[in-house]
Amino acid sequence: MRFPLSLLGAFAVTAIAFSADPPKFDFPDPLVMKDGAKVTSADDWAKKRKPELKELFQSDMYGIYPFTKSQPIAKVLFEDDKAFGGKGTLKEVELRLFADDKAPPVHLLIALPNDRPKAGAPVFVGLNFSGNHSLTDDPRVHIPTGWMYPNRVGVKDNKATAEGRGTAKSVWPLEDIVKAGYAVVTCYNGDFQEDRVGGSGLLHWASPPPPGFPSPNQTATIMLWAWGVHRMVDFAVGEKWCDPKRVAVVGHSRLGKTALLAGAFDDRIACVFPHQAGCGGTGPSRHADPKAESVKRINTSFPHWFSDSFKKYNDDPNKLPIDQHELLALCAPRPVLYTNAADDLWANPSGQFDMMRRATPVYELLGVKGVEADTMPGQGKLLNSRLGYWIRAGKHEMNAEDWKTFLAFANQWMK
Repeated sequence: MRFPLSLLGAFAVTAIAFSADPPKFDFPDPLVMKDGAKVTSADDWAKKRKPELKELFQSDMYGIYPFTKSQPIAKVLFEDDKAFGGKGTLKEVELRLFADDKAPPVHLLIALPNDRPKAGAPVFVGLNFSGNHSLTDDPRVHIPTGWMYPNRVGVKDNKATAEGRGTAKSVWPLEDIVKAGYAVVTCYNGDFQEDRVGGSGLLHWASPPPPGFPSPNQTATIMLWAWGVHRMVDFAVGEKWCDPKRVAVVGHSRLGKTALLAGAFDDRIACVFPHQAGCGGTGPSRHADPKAESVKRINTSFPHWFSDSFKKYNDDPNKLPIDQHELLALCAPRPVLYTNAADDLWANPSGQFDMMRRATPVYELLGVKGVEADTMPGQGKLLNSRLGYWIRAGKHEMNAEDWKTFLAFANQWMK
């Protein structure tokens, strides 16, 4: 779902120098504890500040991380080792995470190269918007039976149909990814939790509210999706074809917010690709850009994405004890690539770059470089530093051009 084009303007990016932030915005220092103590060592970061930041993001934004232990049972629905012109394998797995038969299963679509190292292939894990069936023409792939976004090809009365098969292959170009030597594990986000107020899914089983737990902090949808990504990682690292040291997470828009949160809360994820993730993800909560989404607007339009506690900051995000550079800092020292589109001002591309600059001191504390530039790169020019950045011409979408950039960054940092 996007907002009117009148909110989106032409954004000609060359090399943009950043001026000082408006005086009214006071960004928290990721290297200062709540009690004012300075973080001066990697040990202090790992043992003190990192857990503190995770607590703050749970209590003030995304809700509590689901604490219920899952009991996964995987069932292979089909497997074809002659897919992609004989270069790869395509299979689908039904994954049941809870013993309760009433808990719905999730369906993982897996594409992997047949020619892969003994240690296993690097893998991109992520959620998709349109169902696994939309990513391939293969008639064996499961069609979601629950609620589906109304603006997808082949969707009728919020239900997916066979007309949607293969209609989103450019969003997840499986054959190109496999031929580049990478595997993919993807799943329709609605398998974990439907993207609507009061939607069904696994929230009831994954994070039931415990007695006396304050309701404003209960698990919200983006946190539940991030938990779902971690369950996909659980599956992948248990497979012989996967190199557990080279697992990346990727997502677009609200699923880009999910990807960054998943990376921040799981150190097994080696590389993070939050694409056009904007407010509540890669973009700052504190900003004065009228063309970018605000905390109040996102909480009003999508109240289920974040916890009720986040809504306290609708009218004054400056009171937030955290901002999104600190979510990025939780990924340190791992590589992260922020990718954007020039016409997608709603996602606040320049604000995202500023978040990378503000997270860099944490990377430097841990002995590595962060973003190695003071200005945004021009359109189509990949800044391939550990904190990387790329912006292309075009609009809010994920396409084959974006994947070429994902793969180039992955080749630099995961191979």
